[in-house]
Amino acid sequence: MREKLDFNSGWYFKQGDEHLKEAPLKEAMYLEAKTERILRGYASRDYGKNREMLYENWQAVTLPHDFIITQEPEPENNNTLGFFKYDNAWYRKKFRVEESDMNRRLSIYFEGVATHATVYLNGCLMAHNFCGYTSFEVDITDMVKYGEENVLAVYVNTTDKHEGWWYSGGGIYRKVWLIKTDLVSVDLWGAYVHPEKRGNDWRIPVDVTVRNDDAVSRTVSVKAEIYDGDTEVCYSSGEITVAQKDKQDISLEMFIDEPKLWDCDAPNLYNAIIRIFDGETEIDTYKTRFGFRTLRFDPNHGFFLNEQPTKIKGVCCHEDYGLQGKAISDSVKRLRLERLREMGANGYRTAHYPHSETTFDYCDELGFLVMAETRWFESTKEGLEQLEMLVKAHRNNPSVIMWSLGNEEPLHNTPIGKRIFVTMREFARRFDNSRPFTTAVSHNPAQAPVMEEVDIIGINYNLNDYDSLHEKFPNKMIFASECCAVGSTRGWTYDDCPKRGYLHCYDNRSGWFMAREVTWKFLMAREWLGGGYQWAGIEHRGETEWPRLCSQSGALDLFLQKKDAFYQNKSHWCDEPIAHIIPNWNLSGREGEHIKVWVYTNCDEIELKLNGTVLGCCEIEKYGHAEFDVIYEPGRLEAVGYREGREVTVDVVETTGAPVSLELELQNKHPLTSYDTAVFNCYALDADGRRVPDAAPFVTFDTNSAGTIVGTGSDISDHNPVPTIDRKMRAGIIAICVKLNAKSGELHLYAKSEGLKPATIVCSFGEQE
Repeated sequence: MREKLDFNSGWYFKQGDEHLKEAPLKEAMYLEAKTERILRGYASRDYGKNREMLYENWQAVTLPHDFIITQEPEPENNNTLGFFKYDNAWYRKKFRVEESDMNRRLSIYFEGVATHATVYLNGCLMAHNFCGYTSFEVDITDMVKYGEENVLAVYVNTTDKHEGWWYSGGGIYRKVWLIKTDLVSVDLWGAYVHPEKRGNDWRIPVDVTVRNDDAVSRTVSVKAEIYDGDTEVCYSSGEITVAQKDKQDISLEMFIDEPKLWDCDAPNLYNAIIRIFDGETEIDTYKTRFGFRTLRFDPNHGFFLNEQPTKIKGVCCHEDYGLQGKAISDSVKRLRLERLREMGANGYRTAHYPHSETTFDYCDELGFLVMAETRWFESTKEGLEQLEMLVKAHRNNPSVIMWSLGNEEPLHNTPIGKRIFVTMREFARRFDNSRPFTTAVSHNPAQAPVMEEVDIIGINYNLNDYDSLHEKFPNKMIFASECCAVGSTRGWTYDDCPKRGYLHCYDNRSGWFMAREVTWKFLMAREWLGGGYQWAGIEHRGETEWPRLCSQSGALDLFLQKKDAFYQNKSHWCDEPIAHIIPNWNLSGREGEHIKVWVYTNCDEIELKLNGTVLGCCEIEKYGHAEFDVIYEPGRLEAVGYREGREVTVDVVETTGAPVSLELELQNKHPLTSYDTAVFNCYALDADGRRVPDAAPFVTFDTNSAGTIVGTGSDISDHNPVPTIDRKMRAGIIAICVKLNAKSGELHLYAKSEGLKPATIVCSFGEQE
């Protein structure tokens, strides 16, 4: 039977160039031969006694692992890559495979290695992978030694080629699995479940690719079962003969009446379990999730989900985190997405590459509409293999509503780009023809030849081209594949300050990167537009200017703190009444100065009060905001929101006192589990228990043995390395990321600062049921 085993512990790592390969390769040769004759000069006579000297200063690590993020950024390094020095490295792991696993297929599945990876087993070069964002499998069946020690080595090259203009990290930064199956099994990503609505019922085609790694032809039975929770709702089976060392497809079919639909607000999921039988013996079991939903991309009325008009309120995101780099833990991936859903987002673009399987699964569970994107806009063998991985791995995810074959490629505006797109599209349609294919065009979209071939039109920025493209292609739905890119710095109440790296907090940028309000009004004024994906949901490292370490376009900052843009998006995307005042009211030294006060709201009218005195009322146009010119004086600023003359919401900002104590707050919403990652915020409080929005104490953090602090962060221009456990606060918040060290227990996190009352938080964690 199939086993998928965690292969993420017991690794050793050393940073350096290719010459370090002598260590894992020499050891592999030793284990292979154990004689000086076969070693052929790779080691001396006494190598067996001293081979561990080759691993001097190698570091024990647990995957996922990003070895770039721990550095101190330096201004002479590449700004687009986050001001880090990129280097190469080696990983190696020893493992045993028991003799009982003979006559099984064994493979190692890497979910992601940044950037170029070369894999060796027992000294034999097994595989190359040339993209830092694609998953790949290495079949080790023939080369593994049973009942003995094996050496797996992975050489990681991050310096030869960078795949983008953003932080790309380095290392085995996603999970690794050892997969054991029978010689006859379901192939990798080998079950395709694609329900089709037929009148009042649904047809469920299930296409299964069966591989036979045996040396003789095999005839087996294949059964597909559909489950709603623990309840089987239907099944189908068939027989297939697969030639030796070959693969063969079988198509099964089922029908179901009125299943629970998957949508943004009720993301119902079903399981398909594929079983392979040799006679009466079950030899493989493969499980995948899917959902029932219909997609319609109407050129005149926009996007429809389950025949309901649905505007895509989306965000583009890179998959990194300020305190973990590319090696993001599952709990942080979920926290990111939960926070975006809280903001009102229902769309997620995997900019500009395949994100992790965990992120796709969470998008399924949280109801996101995913624009799934490949990294390389190429019709080369390598480019097509990367595209195949994306489509096969995620074609069962109901959250995926479209495939994107590229982003901002200059070739889009050439006949070459058109030909490349056609080749990629037709290749990918072999694996999924249930979704449209598009590409994100920024180069002359009104005239770009590639627009003739896309199924739906995705435009980056270029709002002036939308109407002409709608006239030119009346049979294609149009959407904003990328828009806005409005930069702002959390808590910065002054004008832009390049020397500090800070941008003002108001939404009034113009030009190529149009303001969020302007863009959303534009999208909502055109029924035929399907919506859009805003740049960006979350700040990401790189794509910046010193001293700032990250882009400023996110609605969440680098450390997942909510910026003012978060609340503006919420006012556009949510029906629940909201009023949010900017800036904060701790503006000491600016007494008597005219302060621009904005209120982001979805109310009809906003009334503003300062210390009980009404300063004025402002009627709000749809998707607009309130603006007031206020002469600053300390105290209480209050915005009262009205709908149809009735008070429905209030927001208050107050001038606080000086900090007197610290507060710690857990950010994870789900119960903490074994070896999980916990994210905390640290705040400074005044004597009345109010959080001080401009507090800037230096805070030291410690834990008990149940956890290890892996990163702290507050200021996007703070150049102290991420793992630093003591951090100066900026704008009232520090984020702390703690890795749990046990299956269960109590984590104690402590925060201290000179002159302030310390804080302690205790969190229980345990094994998931």
